[in-house]
Amino acid sequence: MQVSPGTIAIWSDLGCPWSRLAVWRLHDARRRLGLTDRVRFEHRIFPLELFNSEPTPRRTFDAEWPVVAALAPRAGWRAWSGAADSWPVTMLPPMEAVQAAVEQSPLAAEELDRGLRRAFWGESRCISLRHVILEVANECESVDVEALADALDSGRARRRIFDDWEIAKGDEVQGSPHLFLPDGSSIQNPGIAMHWEGDDGAGGGFPMVDADDPSVYDDLLRRAAS
Repeated sequence: MQVSPGTIAIWSDLGCPWSRLAVWRLHDARRRLGLTDRVRFEHRIFPLELFNSEPTPRRTFDAEWPVVAALAPRAGWRAWSGAADSWPVTMLPPMEAVQAAVEQSPLAAEELDRGLRRAFWGESRCISLRHVILEVANECESVDVEALADALDSGRARRRIFDDWEIAKGDEVQGSPHLFLPDGSSIQNPGIAMHWEGDDGAGGGFPMVDADDPSVYDDLLRRAAS
């Protein structure tokens, strides 16, 4: 997969806690290494609900997020505190919004993606809804909210969801998250080795982390910068 120099392409689903962990660690390591002006993050869509033909089950979410949150508590996690009927049934609209923000700038897309992840995982906001997406956009310094609203209402970025889905159906992208570098290398769920105990999240199961090496992110960023 071709990735521009100075870029890390991140294939993920906004509703995947492992991708929340990966994106947070990328931002944290980039800032710490002083590479904010040298490495950009290109967000691509791995739409779990299209692959599975159903929303990600709430029981899977409840089994996974506490395990993932323990690996990076500084990222800001919260058990869902919103009303049960405000749980997002789809992540396609917010992922479309991130693609629409690319029209403005890579930085706008990065900020909106990060803001939407924070809104869902840390603030229990229903990011499926148009007005919530625009509220989050208004909290992002680099996002033109009116331009984003126009892009969403026209559907200009919607095609990118399905274009990415077609690519993700191939052999290269293995899941959410999967990172690709300009040197042609890639890594899925960086630094994590895990397995499921029980019924793979479908009922009573839960993930077990066998190993976690956050230092892999420093290496990924340095390689992208070079």
